Amino acid sequence: MQIEVSGLHKSFLDGEGHQLHILRGLDFSLDTGSSASIVGASGTGKSTFLHILGTLDRGDTGNIYFEKMDLMKMKREESSSFRNRKIGFIFQFHQLLQDFNALENVMIPALILGDSHSTATERSKMLLDQVGLFDRMHHKPSQLSGGEQQRVAIARALTNAPKLLLADEPTGNLDEETSDQVMELLLKLNEENHISLVMITHNQKLAMLTNFKFRLENGVLHQE
Repeated sequence: MQIEVSGLHKSFLDGEGHQLHILRGLDFSLDTGSSASIVGASGTGKSTFLHILGTLDRGDTGNIYFEKMDLMKMKREESSSFRNRKIGFIFQFHQLLQDFNALENVMIPALILGDSHSTATERSKMLLDQVGLFDRMHHKPSQLSGGEQQRVAIARALTNAPKLLLADEPTGNLDEETSDQVMELLLKLNEENHISLVMITHNQKLAMLTNFKFRLENGVLHQE
């Protein structure tokens, strides 16, 4: 099992100092190369769970193992290194840097990791070709459609050859046809590259395309 989560709890304090118990003993597991979607009402903690799984946040109690590594016991520096090497993030808002073209946006994670400029360039070109944007690599985000920008974001998420893709509403700002195309691409990459995929979505049709579908309700996940 690649990912094993057990008994995960997470609480926040609201503006008046009241404790909000978001995750209440959540359990989750996923095999390497599998895909899972998580649905549920807004505010139920889906993004919170994804951020904890991606080490952007930390749970209060519980266990999270990724390939036998205990994520809950990692120090901040260890979490940062793990995140850069093992996880790719795709968000609803693509978060591309507007002053850089598509190629430069995709290169950034590799350069941060310490790859040479030539190595980062060649890998980024290959990834842009893989997502169908080789001919658009020198265009800035403002010159790309919404779907094209999201494909650049997907290529960027793959730059450091992650083992896990975490996607938070990756099609939330796209029309239905473009959403279908982006989802088709994500599942293709999941299958061909054997990269695990965990996706949050409100789109029930897209959720049904993953290997497993879960609903987050009352702080726990229920498989559907």
